[in-house]
Amino acid sequence: MKTIRLAVIFAAGAVLAAVPSGAQDYQFNSGSPDGLIATASRPDSTGRIEIESADDFIIAAPTRLTHSTFTGLITGGATSADIGNVRVEIYRVFPNDSNNPPDGRVTTRVNSPSDVALLSRDALTAGLHFHASALSGNFAAANSVLNGINPIPGEFTGGEGPVTGVETLFDVSFDVPVDLPADHYFFVPQVQVNNPNGEFMWLSAPKPIVPPGTPFTPDLQTWIRNGNLAPDWLRVGTDITHQGPFNGAFSLTGATTPTIPEPSSLLLLLSAGLPAIGTLRRRKA
Repeated sequence: MKTIRLAVIFAAGAVLAAVPSGAQDYQFNSGSPDGLIATASRPDSTGRIEIESADDFIIAAPTRLTHSTFTGLITGGATSADIGNVRVEIYRVFPNDSNNPPDGRVTTRVNSPSDVALLSRDALTAGLHFHASALSGNFAAANSVLNGINPIPGEFTGGEGPVTGVETLFDVSFDVPVDLPADHYFFVPQVQVNNPNGEFMWLSAPKPIVPPGTPFTPDLQTWIRNGNLAPDWLRVGTDITHQGPFNGAFSLTGATTPTIPEPSSLLLLLSAGLPAIGTLRRRKA
């Protein structure tokens, strides 16, 4: 009987050996704001068209994201008390989730976000909760993009000049975790500011990424669009300002999610120990 127990343990061990060990931490950080540019990014609301600013990151293995941060300006005298909603969207890279070929209203869609978001989370639907912390009361960015988001031939505007506001760190926890397979993605933070004079402007971060940030390759530049340009996107640096190119200031935290073998595979592994059990039974008889 003792020998049979050992054979059962062996068979179970074969199954457990095939199940990956504990998850590994995932952390990404593009770096602190560099003050070069600030770009609008907001959901649509009464009297305001949607604007989306996007920067990329890479997932090397299936990962569950549980937390993010991003840093931007709150302008026009608005404060964190004026924030009506925070949304985070994840896009894949074109041509995924897109019409291809595109409609030709911009110079290129190569390395842009896709036409439509892969997923989103926002505070109004309990997909996330956030805390906004003022870091500096009068932070200046050397250039900005808010209204100058146009199809060809009006892509280049040079930007809309310097902008100042309250430098604000948004600390976001995903109440509904974000599960992503290995792939290349874009991160889009949006903040609804209910003060009619205020805007949220996402601050740029160093490009290329420098330590203690998390360098990766290929590190794509920031893109932007509004509801009129959608589904197309423009490069903030190459198309609109002829500066940069830029990254956006954000971070992501989570853990890898190892794949468990399919039930059929587990049964196959378990069966590997069964002949040993049968042999031991015959020997005992």
